[in-house]
Amino acid sequence: MAAHRTTITPRFGELDPYNHVNHAAYIAYFEAARCVALDDIDMSLSDLSDRGFQIVVTKLEVQFRQPATARDSLVVETQIQEMKRVSSNWRQQILRESDGAVLVEAQITLGICDANGKPTRPPEDLNQSLSRLAVD
Repeated sequence: MAAHRTTITPRFGELDPYNHVNHAAYIAYFEAARCVALDDIDMSLSDLSDRGFQIVVTKLEVQFRQPATARDSLVVETQIQEMKRVSSNWRQQILRESDGAVLVEAQITLGICDANGKPTRPPEDLNQSLSRLAVD
């Protein structure tokens, strides 16, 4: 499957003194893109919470390649690389829309927990929906 794509425009408050997007803002961009991807497969975080499930970040590795500025339109690509019993490994990257340059890459491990935070198997319909975001 092609990566899920979410467009983001940096805001003034996300910039550092050098007019670059602050490194912490990229983490929020990745989170927002994952939420949009989940919404697009009809598995929003609020729906999962209503059913007693949480998706939590257990590991995050980020590599910063080039800075983005306030004038850049950014595209966050999101894919699931591997699904395990109670976790999944996601790959996300942020590209500059104008030239396709990869600015930031992330490897994220997400776990499934019950409402009390205990790791648990995801419901079957969640796994089926998540498979729509998985790399073929």
